[in-house]
Amino acid sequence: MLTMAQIHSIRKMFFEEGKNISQIARETGFDRKTIRLYINKNDWNKKPVLEQLPKQNCPKLNPYKEIIDEWLLADKKARRKQRHTAKRVYDRLVEEYDGSFDCSYRTVAAYVAEKKSEIFKQKEGYLPLEHLQGEAQVDFGDADFYENGALFSGKYLNLSFPYSNKGYFQLFRGENQECLFEGLIAIFNHIVGVPNRLWFDNTKTIVTKILKGGGRDLTDSFLRFQEHYGFEAAFCNPDAGHEKGSVEGKVGYHRRNMLVPIPEFSSLQVFNEELLAKCDKDALRGHYRYNETISKRFERDKEVLLKLPEVALDVARYCIVKTNGYGRFCLNKGLHEYSISPKYANASVLIKITSSEVIPLSESHREIVRHKRLYGKYKQQSMQWLPYLQQLSLRPSAFKYSGIYTLFPEQMRAYLDRCNKEDKGKILRIIASLTEKSGFEAAVKTIEKALCYDAVDVDSLLNLYRQIYHNIKELPPINTSKNLPKLEQVKPDFSKYDAVLGGGAGYVK
Repeated sequence: MLTMAQIHSIRKMFFEEGKNISQIARETGFDRKTIRLYINKNDWNKKPVLEQLPKQNCPKLNPYKEIIDEWLLADKKARRKQRHTAKRVYDRLVEEYDGSFDCSYRTVAAYVAEKKSEIFKQKEGYLPLEHLQGEAQVDFGDADFYENGALFSGKYLNLSFPYSNKGYFQLFRGENQECLFEGLIAIFNHIVGVPNRLWFDNTKTIVTKILKGGGRDLTDSFLRFQEHYGFEAAFCNPDAGHEKGSVEGKVGYHRRNMLVPIPEFSSLQVFNEELLAKCDKDALRGHYRYNETISKRFERDKEVLLKLPEVALDVARYCIVKTNGYGRFCLNKGLHEYSISPKYANASVLIKITSSEVIPLSESHREIVRHKRLYGKYKQQSMQWLPYLQQLSLRPSAFKYSGIYTLFPEQMRAYLDRCNKEDKGKILRIIASLTEKSGFEAAVKTIEKALCYDAVDVDSLLNLYRQIYHNIKELPPINTSKNLPKLEQVKPDFSKYDAVLGGGAGYVK
């Protein structure tokens, strides 16, 4: 960018000295387009520039800067939208230091802004939209979470009431029809009512085709869901998700305030129940526009909600699959493989699919096994061993040649190879029993322990299981003196007993 002195010199050469653009370019070395720009320039208003605020030392915040830096640096591993805001940092400091934290929000915000400028780029916000009482908007957001120590990249369904600014959400491992329906039902049941109108995107789980004139061809499952709950469905224009401004904002709000830091829990179902209670508590804050709480305003939303249906709706998806020779089947274009039982090899089986489970059903619609539903665009397998163990225990001699043998863990194969033919059936029944009680991993752990002791009998296997899972203390080995003589193996001679018993009662020669 040229200085005003350079610009003035260019204009002077052109207007006063009569030089053309080519001559000025040769003399000054400036580009012809640049020279032409300033020659033709008519508006010389100077646009105001926001001066950079001086960095604040925040001395009162010094004892807390280390933990704030730790949170913000940890955010580099989280999703962009699942990172700490200044308000979330302030709220956590107040909560975690339990009354001893005495800095103002402005002090915290100034430091967080300074620190974030080193790492992150700031984005713009959005303006809210107006809607009538009882209307709600629906959208999914992205969020990571830990369940039983495993990290998942999940989705969370958000339901926002624009009139009151009340919002609820439920966390899932994916985004599909089952997640949508189950999440909405959980929220409907919690608020004891159904919004009279729901706004959606044109997601493929609902809309099969957008018609001329704004109409929609909807999936049968969604139409059934809509009829059952009685709400009116409305849809945004294509590529115009911003028309659902309320829920778009709520997606970000829920993530920043309830999913930061990345949540950790042992049960997703229990965590979702806790989220509904947290959303109710969050509504006790004041409305951003009106002089009342969100909760108070939501009462007027509830006045026009539709009643819940008397009969529950089964929103699981059902399909018929063909199993292979091992009694296994695939879903999601062959990426996800599930087991059933050798009994159902090369058969057609009815499968029930929910947001979190895949359940094969028998001819009488009874559950055979239950799997956690797999998510992700890569090959995965889920194996429930109990039906296979029960079947193999009936024919233990065929175990090694069944094809299932190679699917077993290495330590399980090694252990069964050491067992006598006569005991193998009993051992398989014991492994099946342990699997039914504590899961297959518990049975494998018991087998690993048995291999260490070279214990291949039923009693030893059961004792080792009780030792591991019933908190029975393992006694240390007895230390013996090195001077003890080694005993030689004794070969018994029963001839003397025969002589004593010869001719006696009960003696059989």
